[in-house]
Amino acid sequence: MLWFLLLFCGLSLAQEGANDPETQSCFPDMCNLLKEFGAMSEKIRSLETRLQNSETRLKVSETKLQNSETRLQVSETKLQNSETRLQNSESEILELKNKERTKVIFSTAVGEGSKHIGPFTTDTTLIYKTVITNIGNAYNAATGIFTAPVAGVYYFIIFFQAGWKHKTSLHLYKNSEVKLSTFDEDTVTNRTDNGGNAGYLHLQQGDQVYVRLFKNSHVWGNGGYTTFSGSLVTQM
Repeated sequence: MLWFLLLFCGLSLAQEGANDPETQSCFPDMCNLLKEFGAMSEKIRSLETRLQNSETRLKVSETKLQNSETRLQVSETKLQNSETRLQNSESEILELKNKERTKVIFSTAVGEGSKHIGPFTTDTTLIYKTVITNIGNAYNAATGIFTAPVAGVYYFIIFFQAGWKHKTSLHLYKNSEVKLSTFDEDTVTNRTDNGGNAGYLHLQQGDQVYVRLFKNSHVWGNGGYTTFSGSLVTQM
């Protein structure tokens, strides 16, 4: 449309410019105005093109920025995962070190001088009052009960010596369940009887192990003949 007006302006000047003084003074002004308008339109189109290009570059930059932020988030996630794995590894190492440091060993004897223990009319928990060693303090000399400080496999030994007038029946309990037993009948030919048993027990933390003397049986209390011992073999 702008070029059409310029063309019209040129033709009009050619046809009428020689004969009409007023037209000679008017049409040049209009043509100049149209030329200026055309130049402004070209500038506007150029600015619009540059604006579109700028917007396009801006969108490209925003996309790159979003991609960079995404990669950064992925990197941060990987870093957090690595830190978590490192913490887990450190915890496992510390746990292994603690397991290596956990020592549980005890050895006890009844320690009642020269007197007999029993016979009783009911089953009785033996209290081994003489503590030979108690590493880890898991054995209670006041109750005769061993309490597992950690979960693991433990090794226990019971041994007795007794006279010939009464039978002997000892049973090692895990909580309320008999796990090991040793027995000897009364006899008139052997004045001294011995017996014992041993075994591995898988215990959870807090499990209790103790020895009960069954009714109508007895053991000797002198010296270190009647004993109860145990140790942690491996922590689980």
